[in-house]
Amino acid sequence: MKSTNEIDKNRAAEIQYRNERREHSDQRARTLDGWRGLGGYYHRRLHEIYKFLVAPNQKILEIGCGEGDLLAALNPSLGVGFDLSSAMSKRASLKHPQMLFFAADAMNIGMNEKFDVIILSDLLNDLWDVQAVFKEVRRLSHPRTRIIINIYSRLWELPLSLAEALHLAKPTLYQNWLTVDDISNLMNLENLETIRSWSEIIWPVRTPIIDAFFNRFLVKLWPFHVLALTNMMIARPQPEIDPNYKPLVSVVVPARNEAGNIVNILERVPDMGGGTEIVFVEGNSTDDTFETIKREVAARPEKNCQILQQTGKGKGDAVRLGYREAKGDIFMILDADLTVPPEDLPRFYDAITQGKGDFINGVRLVYPMEKQAMRFFNLLGNKFFSLAFSWLLGQPVKDSLCGTKVLRRSDYDLIARNRDYFGNFDPFGDFDLLFGAAKQTLKIVDLPIRYRERTYGTTNIQRWSHGWLLLKMVAFAASRIKFV
Repeated sequence: MKSTNEIDKNRAAEIQYRNERREHSDQRARTLDGWRGLGGYYHRRLHEIYKFLVAPNQKILEIGCGEGDLLAALNPSLGVGFDLSSAMSKRASLKHPQMLFFAADAMNIGMNEKFDVIILSDLLNDLWDVQAVFKEVRRLSHPRTRIIINIYSRLWELPLSLAEALHLAKPTLYQNWLTVDDISNLMNLENLETIRSWSEIIWPVRTPIIDAFFNRFLVKLWPFHVLALTNMMIARPQPEIDPNYKPLVSVVVPARNEAGNIVNILERVPDMGGGTEIVFVEGNSTDDTFETIKREVAARPEKNCQILQQTGKGKGDAVRLGYREAKGDIFMILDADLTVPPEDLPRFYDAITQGKGDFINGVRLVYPMEKQAMRFFNLLGNKFFSLAFSWLLGQPVKDSLCGTKVLRRSDYDLIARNRDYFGNFDPFGDFDLLFGAAKQTLKIVDLPIRYRERTYGTTNIQRWSHGWLLLKMVAFAASRIKFV
């Protein structure tokens, strides 16, 4: 065991470390009005990145907030900033009086509010005990909180030191220089988990045309991303499972020319959680699908069903209508062709209620398929698009077009409220949800299923015209998600 003297020395070293940084930050606050360094563009670019990641009107906490400019740029419903320096927090309060700023140690913030988003921007390299700060972050998080971090890459240690020596960058004290793996490990010790990480900003100086090319495009490409100045990370609290939580499940079934499958759907969709609602959305069928749904539902009054009819076109419109009218806490999509067996739905239910992910995406490309389940060129196309969308979204998405996707109502509502960012672009419904999930920093998890042959009707997918449409969606996603 450590002696009392050793404990006192460690404590004294910690106090001295914090006092040095407090005094350093206080001094910086007094000289900011006259500062003319090169950091202005870097911080403006960070503001752009955070504004892309954080939807407005959320409760946001920034630890190590400095002057509060980043927090103010995010338009929070409640914005709270903490900084070790009292001079810096006073400066932030004067500059942004609509928000709350306090001086406090990041290891002991001293409040009990829960936040939707917690930001640690260029902070971790300055901390005495990063794990202790993550413990505090976990305490201030609710189950849906997103923790967003950016931290200088160690590759830039020498260039930044040189910039400081030339008075082109604000001076810093000695740093921790943590890697992404170091941070992920420290978060894991405090029951936080990384959703994704990536690199940003190669060219930190305002230079017309050049800065946009380097920082919006080149940094997103291999091998140039290894030269980036800052590493970005998004994390969430590891889930705490409540065995008594039994949510209502809504299974949305888009159905066009699927009359022969309706009985099977009603008989085979299992009861899950606190009950299962089946929401049929009939879409301009040329057979008697709508009449069959009404007849078979009426014959089973014990089933909890809704019957809706599209006025628009396409599966995407059907899914949005079904979700708008659904009553459940968890939303599922089941294609009416039954190529994904309804008996697999409880596996999706378990994955989302056990917190394995926020968006559970069915995958048809792991297990061998029945011989006629997917044509050869469709299979090649799906494999290509799985690689493309995994790169674009920053998370593994092995199958972008499997119809079975599951998420919580609250997360769908967040996607829907911010749909204007993408617009009404998706006739399938899959990409509206996938792009929205990535934009709202949801954790996407693939769940492999065995894909079956149709037993009734023919596919509504048109191989070549829809393949061309998917290529256009890749370009669209690149412009709206990747190269921003």
